[in-house]
Amino acid sequence: MAQWRRAYTLIEMLLVVAILGIMGAILVPSLGDAQVLRVQAAVRTIVSDITFAQTDALGYQARRAIVFDVEHNSYSVCEVIDSGGGVTYEPLYYSAGDSGRYIVSFDAKQFDGSVITEAGFDDDTVLIFDELGTPVLTATGATAGAGGSVYVEGNGSTFRIDVSAYTGKVTVNRVGATP
Repeated sequence: MAQWRRAYTLIEMLLVVAILGIMGAILVPSLGDAQVLRVQAAVRTIVSDITFAQTDALGYQARRAIVFDVEHNSYSVCEVIDSGGGVTYEPLYYSAGDSGRYIVSFDAKQFDGSVITEAGFDDDTVLIFDELGTPVLTATGATAGAGGSVYVEGNGSTFRIDVSAYTGKVTVNRVGATP
């Protein structure tokens, strides 16, 4: 008596190959979108941290600043300390940050390929919020700042993050390139 062994038929094999081909056709283009998602994550992180600094200034009734370091592709969310002899910016405590400091580096893997190309707030790279959450011109003065912008590039996309004068409203626009 002959024993029959179970095997796959040609139709079953072709069906599996066809399904794998369809899945590959769907998956491969979305892998290219991962870079776009990293740039968008970088933009969302900056917007979130600007909003946090503004809210923290209002909540603690203390000045807060975001110090952008374009050269090192990073920024820090800081407490503004006026010691009478000068102003310093001390990064806030952040448990997930570098040594417990609120420093965000775009060289990290989740932001791979994202670059802060420019940051400008009243001819400086520091965005300062007063006790009411209003952007101000200097760390100790009461004069309202003119707002400013941060540009983030990556994967052929450039985003401009604008902070409005007086209100500190944050808006994001996709632009052609950094001016």
